[in-house]
Amino acid sequence: MLSTKHLSPEVLNERRLEAVRLRLDGHTVAETATRAGLSAPTVSAAWKAFREGGWTAVPVRPRGRKTGQGGTLDAAAQQVLGAKLTMLPDSGEPAWSSRGLADALSEAGRPVSARAVEHWLEARDLKPEPLALTALVRQRSSAGRWYRQQVQPVLEAVRKAGGGIWQGGVRVIRSQSAPDSVWPRYQLYLHGKRGVLHTRCLWAPPAADDYMTLFQRLHDLLPGRPTALVFQGAYFQASPDIRRWLEVHPDFYLINVPPGHGARSTFPDRPMP
Repeated sequence: MLSTKHLSPEVLNERRLEAVRLRLDGHTVAETATRAGLSAPTVSAAWKAFREGGWTAVPVRPRGRKTGQGGTLDAAAQQVLGAKLTMLPDSGEPAWSSRGLADALSEAGRPVSARAVEHWLEARDLKPEPLALTALVRQRSSAGRWYRQQVQPVLEAVRKAGGGIWQGGVRVIRSQSAPDSVWPRYQLYLHGKRGVLHTRCLWAPPAADDYMTLFQRLHDLLPGRPTALVFQGAYFQASPDIRRWLEVHPDFYLINVPPGHGARSTFPDRPMP
């Protein structure tokens, strides 16, 4: 097994970034380890960091902590997080990322790492996995055929137009770490580029205004470019307000995913970008 102890932090980080690029290109862990000059566990660790926090999470940080910083969340920090998650970010982002929450804590005088926030979200049942949509490509089921014939072409067209592709959903939070009376029960979540999670919590099931606010913020991220959102857990046809919003925003492609990942488009007759 290759050792990285002799590498400077700068060289190690360059190799970790290269390892992620190789993994994105489709190389196996073993192939990547050989090409990047790293051990397989180091490649896996870099890949895991990338999946959880994006490119900024791949480089290793200097050892030790600055005064006042920590990897755990005290009661006051958790209270700040709980309050922030029920609000919309001031940044205009559609919901909160772990980095955004860590920055908000720092502004509140409670500095912690984005990784610590990730662990806290996971403990609260607030880290749903992205949908395995690409698995439908080779399936010979009706869902697989529908994905290949109707969903995949839309996503590819949006991607070629330089637009944004998101996954998301709404779900009931099943955390066992706090009673229902003191913690919101519903989660709106998104997975954006590179699978980075964005989340918002609500005390009641999301209303049409909550969804339209989410859609509008996604739409505003890339003005003049199309946006596709693959969403599960809600039946949007029942809302005339949402239908009207979609009619006014023809470059927003909403794809509804019913239970079982048998995806179908909410508005399949919309022309592709």
